Amino acid sequence: MIESNPLVGDLVKLLAVKRMGDGWYLGRRKKGGVGRVFGGQVIAQGLAAAQDTVSSERIAHSLHAYFMRPGSEDYEITYRVERDFDGGSFSNRRIIALQKDRPILNMTASFQKAEEGLEHQDPMPEVPEPESLIPEDELRKKTAHLVPEKYRDNFLQERPFEFRPCDPRDWSGEEKRFPAKQNIWFRLKAEIEDDPALHRAMLCHVSDSWLLGTATLPHGVTWTTPGMITASLDHAVWLHGDVRVDDWLLYACDSPWGARGRGFNRGQIFNREGRLIASCAQEGLIRMTKPRG
Repeated sequence: MIESNPLVGDLVKLLAVKRMGDGWYLGRRKKGGVGRVFGGQVIAQGLAAAQDTVSSERIAHSLHAYFMRPGSEDYEITYRVERDFDGGSFSNRRIIALQKDRPILNMTASFQKAEEGLEHQDPMPEVPEPESLIPEDELRKKTAHLVPEKYRDNFLQERPFEFRPCDPRDWSGEEKRFPAKQNIWFRLKAEIEDDPALHRAMLCHVSDSWLLGTATLPHGVTWTTPGMITASLDHAVWLHGDVRVDDWLLYACDSPWGARGRGFNRGQIFNREGRLIASCAQEGLIRMTKPRG
């Protein structure tokens, strides 16, 4: 193990699912976790379980997940992996995540043997270098007084990833930003071992950060706004290339649509050299249960 940051070490352990036999796996509880399970954790643990059922030469290139019920931090998560298909180039796996015998997530994941092919990609947005930006941990400490007291502990909770937003959002919830776009640099706070499957699982874990919040930017609300309910409904990730989550990556997010209590979000993840390594899409609940004011 290379990591020296305890939060990073805890995340590595969290994503190491336990093989129970006959397609069943056990995912640990988050150390010190309280309340609802982070969706990225369930996706990453499910991917780790599915990866264990295919040969190492087949790497994950896409996953599609639906969140059905909120998971609880009070319990471990059980994963059932169905080996639906193994072809000459691709393997497909179906994953069900359960707590107390009730499904909380359905997911499919596809794996492919590496091969050469035609190449093209979108260019990376022109953004400031991460070293010129203020870490989001510092920004949150400066703006915590704008957040309702009941949300402050969660708002200020330390995370294993360092984030540096290119255009920090207004946590008072008063600013309305349109078009709905945001760019965020991120990386793990410590190096981890050179395990490609672990780096892919980590990327899928963190991909559930920031994306849904993009849909709230045009409306002057955040997840801390009284009466606001946000939750991921589905999540998709396409992995295009080699991933290292302990080096700077740019998450370029936009939300082209929101209505009917839902917001649709897209994300592109680039490495420092400008190579597109992953694309994401997510629809989420953005519901106001009571008028503001």
